Amino acid sequence: MAAFVAKQMVGNKLNAVKGAVGGDGDDGDDKEKEEEAERERLEAIREAEERRKEKHRKMEEEREKMRQEIRDKYNIKKKEEIVDPVQEEPNPLMRKKKTPEELAREAEEADEDEFTTNEEAGFQGGQMLQELKNTIETQVNELKSQIESKCVMQ
Repeated sequence: MAAFVAKQMVGNKLNAVKGAVGGDGDDGDDKEKEEEAERERLEAIREAEERRKEKHRKMEEEREKMRQEIRDKYNIKKKEEIVDPVQEEPNPLMRKKKTPEELAREAEEADEDEFTTNEEAGFQGGQMLQELKNTIETQVNELKSQIESKCVMQ
């Protein structure tokens, strides 16, 4: 094994030197060989990925079969997952793009909603803000007094 690895390492370096010094002019053949090797490599990767997926699919089928046998043995009902296609959001990068008309309509609706809620809130919003301000001020004053009582000035 070690001899194989050493041969691979030294052989690759020697091939690189031969190509640089030799100048045989077989650049076309080299490019074709490299392209063919790259295609073979990509094909091998694709086949390996397919074998891996098939292996995992078979393993999952076997696991599910074993789970079902256990459920049958102990009279356990399988949990049914309810999937609502409406609630399931697709990948946000793959969503359908909105047209400019749809975007303009949504912006217009948002403006109308904001305007109507502000009018309705009107006076109530002002009162709520004042109450919130008062409660925050009282809490800050209480904390300040607690801190001052615990700290001793020298």
